[in-house]
Amino acid sequence: MSPASFHEILPVLQTAIGPVILISGIGLLLLTMTNRLGRAIDRARQLARDLDTLTGPDRDPVLAQVVIIYRRARLLRITIALAGLSVLLAALLIIALFLTALLHWDQGLPVSLIFIACMSALIVSLGTFIYDIHLSLVALRMELIQVKPDLA
Repeated sequence: MSPASFHEILPVLQTAIGPVILISGIGLLLLTMTNRLGRAIDRARQLARDLDTLTGPDRDPVLAQVVIIYRRARLLRITIALAGLSVLLAALLIIALFLTALLHWDQGLPVSLIFIACMSALIVSLGTFIYDIHLSLVALRMELIQVKPDLA
């Protein structure tokens, strides 16, 4: 088995550009997701401080918001982990593409499975991200109802 020549590697380089761009795009999504997590944590801390001063019926809506924000933070942790897994799988895909070319393997199944796993992790991550956005709107509505009850 001879090493792959430049002309055999060139198509692999062209094919590997897709996963590299995917990694870059997911990186931007991860930036957005981590910013949302940071904001959720900051808001939860602020509301937790407010809970110390509230009593009676004023306390319950704030406590409900804290519960939602904590739920969002846990959801965002999963979202970020899945997006990170997708990036790792995309990197593994690039390595697999080069190994198949360098070692003259004619096995498309492992590469296909890595790609499918990468896309699956990304899809689930985006689904949980969308659900986080929904939960943030639920928390906002609760806060607005507290300020102006006729919004219910």
